[in-house]
Amino acid sequence: MGTGRAVYLGVDVGSVSTNFVLLDAQAPGAAVVWKQYLRTQGAPLTALKTGLSLLKEAGDWEIRGVGTTGSGRELAGVVLGADLVKNEITAHAAAALSCDSTVATIVEIGGQDSKLIILRDGVVVDFAMNNVCAAGTGSFLDQQAHRLGIPIDEFGALALRSKNPVRIAGRCTVFAESDMVHKQQLGVDLADIVAGLCAAMVRNFLSSLAKGKELRPTVFFQGGVAANAGMRRFLEEALGYEVCVPEHYDVMGALGIALLVKESLQAAAKTRFCGFEKILQSEVNTRSYQCRGCPNACEISEIWREGIFLASWGARCGRQGRAEQSS
Repeated sequence: MGTGRAVYLGVDVGSVSTNFVLLDAQAPGAAVVWKQYLRTQGAPLTALKTGLSLLKEAGDWEIRGVGTTGSGRELAGVVLGADLVKNEITAHAAAALSCDSTVATIVEIGGQDSKLIILRDGVVVDFAMNNVCAAGTGSFLDQQAHRLGIPIDEFGALALRSKNPVRIAGRCTVFAESDMVHKQQLGVDLADIVAGLCAAMVRNFLSSLAKGKELRPTVFFQGGVAANAGMRRFLEEALGYEVCVPEHYDVMGALGIALLVKESLQAAAKTRFCGFEKILQSEVNTRSYQCRGCPNACEISEIWREGIFLASWGARCGRQGRAEQSS
């Protein structure tokens, strides 16, 4: 055992952001002692190393266990030496339940995708995801805020000042943008346009993901877009009841996986965590190729550290071999 503060680390690697959360190993529940939100910028390995470097500088830590989630969870799990790897649905649900055991609906809107999670009596019973169209995601809001010359952190407050929100076509990013331009040309107040865009995103989310599903309270709003007060307002109006934004809304995936690894490891269990020095100082490379071993033609991803093969994934048939030599 180390001499630093005992903690559990959760890492959520997504297409837009890579998030880190440390939970106190001695305190009950999800006691967050440190968190970090980083832009992935298409380089998850770089984001992982940057986050680990910041974590190391932030204090003297004894890492008792590591969990990874998000679209890059397999990659992060291998690089860090994760003790637990879980999908985002499980992680977000665990985080929400740690805040409020009565949570029945989770709305999660991130940079490139959105999720709806339905829980009953603390168990996930249904979910839906949209990672195809950007119309209902944070990246679309970022784009429109930039086009309108509004800082994204002021977007929600401006929407709340609207007295007559206009109706914006929100099913498609192209139609929404042209609709907004048309409204501007008509002289519509900017606050009304911004509010209309927030309302359109809420309609798009509910029509795309909530069709046929019963959304009961308590409702949690998670992900980076939850910082937008305008989105919260129109979500509450559409649902007809209060929507809660948790304290750590922007890193709930990382918080959830940290909590799950904390619960899954015994106090005396030895973690698989590779250690700060090995992760930060060694060279890690990835390569992808199309397997030709069968008609599936799977896209295989491999990861290597200092010329040594670590892992591969992507095969649907289990036939793909790996090169024995260094890449």
